[in-house]
Amino acid sequence: MAEARPCIITVAITGSLPQKSDNPAVPISIAEQIESTQEAFEAGATLVHAHVRDDAGRPTSDPDRFARLMEGIRKHCPGMIIQLSTGGRSGTGRERGGMIPLRPDMCSLTTGSCNFPTRVYENDPELIDWLAAEMLRYGVKPEIEVFDLAMLFNAVAMAEAGKIVSPLHVQFVMGVKNALPADRETFEFLVRTLARLAPDATWTGAGIGRNQIVLNRWSLELGGHCRTGLEDNVRLDRETLAPSNAALVRRVVELCAEYGRRPATVAEARAILRLPPAAPA
Repeated sequence: MAEARPCIITVAITGSLPQKSDNPAVPISIAEQIESTQEAFEAGATLVHAHVRDDAGRPTSDPDRFARLMEGIRKHCPGMIIQLSTGGRSGTGRERGGMIPLRPDMCSLTTGSCNFPTRVYENDPELIDWLAAEMLRYGVKPEIEVFDLAMLFNAVAMAEAGKIVSPLHVQFVMGVKNALPADRETFEFLVRTLARLAPDATWTGAGIGRNQIVLNRWSLELGGHCRTGLEDNVRLDRETLAPSNAALVRRVVELCAEYGRRPATVAEARAILRLPPAAPA
């Protein structure tokens, strides 16, 4: 396994839905999130994708809460890559990027708008440019969230214009109703298109709901990286609630062996994503 290609395992610990969900394992408070992230880190995750909630459990972009979360993760998960969400459920307009000055390793950046199951996920060009400029200003690497094909082309155009620093890191999100379906031919087309447009880019596959393990398998097979966690899939199958974020990470670790891959170390993950070595806690 020492010569196997490393896979960065991202754990999306909480999500931004306004309810806790039917699974008590979903971490909500900062303390719960830190504990869950540490368990996932020890299980093999080297990148954490994070949202925060207010005292009532509602999604928020409160920089103070993000700062407390980052402090705890850096203390208990040395070197783990911290990626904060700028997603639309946690705020409106520029407040969505209020945590960027905290200088996390990465932030999510969706480069277009699309339909979600019950609403429009709106990312207007001015907001996208502002978020990208803030990430550039504070040295934060964006993870490009691709919910449809246009977002991939938009990201490449932004990189060519100097609005995003190359090499890109792209996440293909599949299985959201009204957006990209979890379709194998479509997935392979996206991977090929990224390789054609941005040959030095890295990528991750993220599947929603029951498609989580499907995208895990496809990503491992095609040489990409994997995202898992309770944000995307609170169930292991139709009847069984996922017991923890760590359990979902361990499932990906087991899948790695099936595909001749292995979980990336912290140092490897940072090198693959062209991130600097971790700062001291």
